[in-house]
Amino acid sequence: KWINSSTCVLLHLFLQERELAQAELDELQEAFKEFDYDQDGYLNYKDVAECMRTMGYMPTEMELLEIVQQIKMRMGGLMDFEDFTELMGPRMMGETADMLGLKELQSAFAQFDLDRDGKINQDEMKEAIKSMLGEKLKKGELEEIIKELDINADGSIDFEEFVMMLSIR
Repeated sequence: KWINSSTCVLLHLFLQERELAQAELDELQEAFKEFDYDQDGYLNYKDVAECMRTMGYMPTEMELLEIVQQIKMRMGGLMDFEDFTELMGPRMMGETADMLGLKELQSAFAQFDLDRDGKINQDEMKEAIKSMLGEKLKKGELEEIIKELDINADGSIDFEEFVMMLSIR
């Protein structure tokens, strides 16, 4: 459901939309290969936890149980690289959210700034949220978001305000 803080929501939306960078994919590929002991293109569910820890992720017991259940239910307890990327991708992106470069920020801004005028107005924000979340905001919620992010109070969000929004978290 809708989180109260628009900053969290927009950051979350942006992270969902972002593709994994090549360096991140390479890191995943390397970790996958290291734990694919018989080189058959699959990780055994027993090795997934160890692989995650090697990559610096500390899943809780609950998380691990869930992950293992999912893997066991599909393909006899094996996980291919695509599944591994699906599992680890969001974790990597969450971790690197505060290390985004200018290019990623500009590309995120462009997803909102539909008319390319360098500002995100209320209609564009509404459109972006609808297309990314698949739900409409109530009028008050939208105005609240704009007000919270619009530092210079000109009624829209420019690139600097957008960047500030993403770096506050």
